[in-house]
Amino acid sequence: MRVLVWASGVALLVATTSVAAPSTSLRPEGRPVVDTQPAPQQVAANRNFQLWVNGFRKRARTQGISTATLDRAFKGVTYDPEVIRRDRNQAEFTKSIWEYLDTAVSDKRIKNGKEALLEQQQRLQRIEATYGVDKEVILAVWGMESSYGTFRGDMDVVRSLSTLGFDGRRGQFFESQLIAALKILQSGDVPPRKMTGSWAGAMGHTQFIPTSYLAYAVDFTGDGKRDIWSDNPSDALASTAAYLARFGWIKGQPWGVEVILPREFNYGLASRSIKKNPAQWTTLGVKGINGRPVPDYGTGSILLPAGGNGAAFMIFKNFQVIERYNAADAYVIGVGHLSDRIKGGHPIQTQWPRGDRALTFMERQEMQKQLTRQGFSTQGVDGKIGPNTTAAVRAFQVANGLVPDGHASLNLLKRLQ
Repeated sequence: MRVLVWASGVALLVATTSVAAPSTSLRPEGRPVVDTQPAPQQVAANRNFQLWVNGFRKRARTQGISTATLDRAFKGVTYDPEVIRRDRNQAEFTKSIWEYLDTAVSDKRIKNGKEALLEQQQRLQRIEATYGVDKEVILAVWGMESSYGTFRGDMDVVRSLSTLGFDGRRGQFFESQLIAALKILQSGDVPPRKMTGSWAGAMGHTQFIPTSYLAYAVDFTGDGKRDIWSDNPSDALASTAAYLARFGWIKGQPWGVEVILPREFNYGLASRSIKKNPAQWTTLGVKGINGRPVPDYGTGSILLPAGGNGAAFMIFKNFQVIERYNAADAYVIGVGHLSDRIKGGHPIQTQWPRGDRALTFMERQEMQKQLTRQGFSTQGVDGKIGPNTTAAVRAFQVANGLVPDGHASLNLLKRLQ
């Protein structure tokens, strides 16, 4: 299963649990670029799309989708070139953590979140009591995904997913989402043309994709439908709580807390794989941002999203739970910190290295090439900063007398060059 969520206008597709996908997906060959094609080619694309739909209908019937559901779902549905244009033109996500948080946890979003907390208080208290998930965290996800229901998406989900399934670039995944969408329609939760969402099929107040909806959406209002599209956000917010609860949310535990590291801190300990209880971190000189020992919230790891020159956090189990919604550290910190601010917490105290910036994809590849060339192998050049690249960066830093925080920064790239 995958969860497609939207953070500050950026689509982040993250694997959670596996979903069986169709073994085959027809892929028409030689389709023109849709945003520049002339009318005759558009006609050809529509014709090929309808041929794909005919083939898909046969595959859908083998997965339990009735002919009546298929007829209703595809009535009037045509190929949507706008969906492909958006898919092809997604900007690479290269914001730094502080740039991301400037938007994700803006003053306006905090203010709107506090207002929503008052407006939705009774509803949120019931959801919190039912699922054991802190109401401020549910609100923060809502704020990140659709600005508290303001931007839920208005594109026809069947049309979008069938266009993406036909396109073939990630055809198998999107065909599996289309099958799930048809199952939702077949259950009667929503009429076909009211099943709307983003261009990539994320739906409702908290942007569930169809497979996630099938597994986790709930009917909190008791009207017999799991309506995450309604102006009434009850089912959507409760579904988000059910999702977080399913993956082990611990009520009252913070996602993480900002900490101060000692001058002599061993940066090799700043790893998700190294977990210690707060008392053990205290013996190593790690303190809360207030200068006092961190309370015992359970075992935690040290996270340095901007390396040794930015804020440090001690993160706990709930960080991993939010991560199931979206695996990007920036997103998890955004949800967690927004929930803290809605609750009345303070801004992050440590200054970010705002003179730095995030590396582009090509720069990340260049860093990997330079590290490997200089004897610090990254085990390949893929432009992704994973454990192998982090280890190579740290080894280079140790060899050159630098702070070994493993952070792939622009300054480090310049030094490598």
